[in-house]
Amino acid sequence: METLVDLLVDLWQIVTGVLVIVLSVIASVNVILRKRDTRAAVSWIGLIWLAPLIGPTLYLMFGINRIRRRVAQRRAFRGPLLASGELPILPRGSPDLPVDLGRLSQLAQLVGRLTARPLTTGNAVTPLENGDEAFPAMIAAIDAATVSVAFSTYIFDNDTAGNAFFDAFERATKRGIEVRVLVDAVGARYSWPRPRSTTELQRRGVPCAVFGPTLMPWRWGYFNLRNHRKLLVVDAKVGFTGGINIREGCLVRRKPKYPVRDVHFRLEGPVVAHLSEAFIEDWGFTTGEMLSSPQWIAPNPPGAGRVVARGIPDGPDEDFEKGEDTLLGAVACAQKSITVVTPYFLPDLALTSAMGTAALRGVQVDIVLPAVNNLLLVHWASRAQLWQVLQRGCRVFETRGVFDHSKMLLVDGTWARFGSSNWDPRSLRLNWEFDVECYDRDLVQSLEKITAAKLEGARVLTLKDLEGRSILEKLRDGVARFATPYL
Repeated sequence: METLVDLLVDLWQIVTGVLVIVLSVIASVNVILRKRDTRAAVSWIGLIWLAPLIGPTLYLMFGINRIRRRVAQRRAFRGPLLASGELPILPRGSPDLPVDLGRLSQLAQLVGRLTARPLTTGNAVTPLENGDEAFPAMIAAIDAATVSVAFSTYIFDNDTAGNAFFDAFERATKRGIEVRVLVDAVGARYSWPRPRSTTELQRRGVPCAVFGPTLMPWRWGYFNLRNHRKLLVVDAKVGFTGGINIREGCLVRRKPKYPVRDVHFRLEGPVVAHLSEAFIEDWGFTTGEMLSSPQWIAPNPPGAGRVVARGIPDGPDEDFEKGEDTLLGAVACAQKSITVVTPYFLPDLALTSAMGTAALRGVQVDIVLPAVNNLLLVHWASRAQLWQVLQRGCRVFETRGVFDHSKMLLVDGTWARFGSSNWDPRSLRLNWEFDVECYDRDLVQSLEKITAAKLEGARVLTLKDLEGRSILEKLRDGVARFATPYL
């Protein structure tokens, strides 16, 4: 009997050993065929073979590129629409830019080729600071709607700020306006333990949908493939976009418990069609409903100002890495100044090198970050990398007081990029984002004034400050840096 048990144990060990080897081989083959980054491939293969069973299991959970599957799903939706003509195709080609823009005309050409979307003229762009300015303007636009309201956001809290939007959407629906509200599945869970915003919208009879439902716990805010876009389009004529979420913390003047500063933007003119196009695809992919009538996207929107602008959709699909390529192009074209305003600063090696090179050739590169961050892991990882830009002559400022969630890039006093994207891998590789590029000196000047106000009382961070951290802080920040690809 004992001999039989020993035989079965030996047999079990052989079978499990063979299975582990087979699993490791399969995982390694997948790494070799799928991983484009050599360093990532080497790291995964080392983990797979040095940690039998654990390594392949971790790769199965976190290493396999599920983006490809989501891309295929979106393409399956988008392809038939394009073939049938149900999704409006915006006219191609770009207007002539003012001759004094110099090298920025090359940037316009670059972004045009990246996005296959035209630059549009005749736009009006109005910055709105914090929810104090943005929320009333957005609600007023919803209340003025005559045919349609399209709204997409990441975080939509069921709180006092969210309730004002619930009321506005409900009023519009009762007036007979076509309303569509799209909320990301992870962002919708930020309301816990209160009911989700989508639950409240459904109760009020407002058509809504959840993007990318996931079974992960609501607290896992880092789950991949999120719709991070913030879009509001009313009557296909007036649009809002930027970085602001719908939550009471953005109402800074009311002094909430966790205040958040931000900048949002109101747009009128032909560029609003780019916002509409992004929402139509996201809504169709999520629900299967085709919003193809002129009430959702105006084929020839009227001019409203003189800003030259273009929408830049970015995401892990056909638009993969277009956001980062735009940033690289802007930094390369800059001749005088670059101002980065972002809450999360974890640029990859290409962006870090580009900014350092710009500083070395005489461009003033300023990076504006919040001194206090709502995501400590990101803050620590960022601290571990800032030496790379400081060493090359870039300046880093830390704003004091309220956490600042604003996202802007300003170049040479003429070009601005704003929207939902952060300077981190999650925004640049894993999420669906939407940004807008603008060529207009008056607009950029107004944004420079907003930035200057943020810098009042700001601290200038130096290499000496980083070197002066305690050994424990350096270890903490260094360990956090290893999580950068997932932050």
